[in-house]
Amino acid sequence: MSDLKELTQRLIDGINQANLDVIDELMGDDFVEHEELPPGVPGGREAPRVMFSMMRNAFPDFRYDAEDLLQDGDKVVIRARFSGTHNGGEFMGIPPTGNRFDIAVIDIMEFAGDKMIGHWGVMDNAAMMQQLGVGDPPG
Repeated sequence: MSDLKELTQRLIDGINQANLDVIDELMGDDFVEHEELPPGVPGGREAPRVMFSMMRNAFPDFRYDAEDLLQDGDKVVIRARFSGTHNGGEFMGIPPTGNRFDIAVIDIMEFAGDKMIGHWGVMDNAAMMQQLGVGDPPG
């Protein structure tokens, strides 16, 4: 079995370098996206490329920084942070705010051999919107 953590880090590095072709290289034809996606993001194999293109467009300095990569069998769990400054295009209908965000993210990638075949993810959308200045503070 491949070192799936290395493949996952390669994916993260590609996203951080705005090389979204790495998504296509590592994704299996039968990839399934299990995360609830924002409006306008298609499910299935197109989801990661569309989502990270949207992030890179709105947040030109977008970063995906893994804090932990844990492999168990055919799955890799990533505890990470997403961050960026909203000085690019619109994000989910929100014009650029100039504000920076930095949020916690958990991703689980499932592999068959060297190809990703599934993804589950959770990110702190409420904190992101608050940091961008468009959400209500907690409480």
